[in-house]
Parts: sequence; C-alpha cells; structure tokens
Amino acid sequence: MWLGLTPLGVFHTAVSLIALVSGFWALARYKEISLANRLGQLYLLSTLVVAASGLGIFQHGGFGPPHALSILTLLAIAAGAATEKTLLLGRWSRYFQAICYSSTILFHLIPGFTESLTRLPLGKPLVPSADAPIFQPLYGTLFFIFLIGLTLQLRWLQRSAVPPVATVAAR
Repeated sequence: MWLGLTPLGVFHTAVSLIALVSGFWALARYKEISLANRLGQLYLLSTLVVAASGLGIFQHGGFGPPHALSILTLLAIAAGAATEKTLLLGRWSRYFQAICYSSTILFHLIPGFTESLTRLPLGKPLVPSADAPIFQPLYGTLFFIFLIGLTLQLRWLQRSAVPPVATVAAR
C-alpha cells in the first residue's frame, strides 16, 4: 500500500490527476471540453475510468457520497456526449454539453480535496476525517468557484455564437 491506498486506489488517483490536468488544459485552450479535440477526449476518457474505478473503492465502508459523485459523473458524461453527438437540444446543445462536462471537474475536486486533506501529510493529516466541519465551507467555496467558471464559459460560448452543426463539423 502506498499512502494508505490499495492498488486500485493508486490507479484511480493517478488517472484522476491525468483527467484534471487535461480538463483544465482543455478549458484554458478551447474554453470548453469536447469530444472533438484530443484534450477533451483524454479528459472524458480518463474521467470515465476514474468514475468507474471509484465505484470499486470502499475504503470508508459501504456506498457513500464519493460513489454518488461517480454515478453523477457517469451520467453527466453520457448526457454531454449524447447531446454533443446528436445536437438533440439544437442551439442549446453546446451549453448543455458545457454544463455536463464542466460539472465533472467539480465532481473530481470534491473527493480529491477530501482524500488529500484526510491523508496528507502522512501520519498527521491536516483534517481528521471526511466528516470534519471544514469540508462544508470548502465544498461551498468549490461550488462557488465552479459557478463563476461555468458562467464565464457559457458567456464565452454565447459570444462565440458558432452554430452547433458548424461547431461539431469544424472541430
């Protein structure tokens, strides 16, 4: 065991770091996550692997909030991909896709912060447990930052005003 993680936990953590780097890079470069570019594909595939592998981790007992976030992540990826590929919502498809895909970054950060703060530094973690009172304001802050980022992203998408059909075809 490394840092108190099982082999599945080590794999899960390593892939989640790949996902976060590629996701933030895609957002910085393209202002959105999309299946139409390699960074978006890497982010979505690694996020899918992280969410699926997270369902097999029961370090804190049975089914819990991290498992619920894994399921929400899988649903968000499926909904975003379906909308991106079919343009089911017409001109609103790109906005819905952005909401779905970008929300998965928040779903990475919540358990990521929780696990990091309750495990590090080794032997004397900063926070004693996932139930510590510090997490409620931390999650609220992450959600607030997410809403600001999502608002900026949606405004950028609105200003770019590329029709959805042209967007998918041009990428």
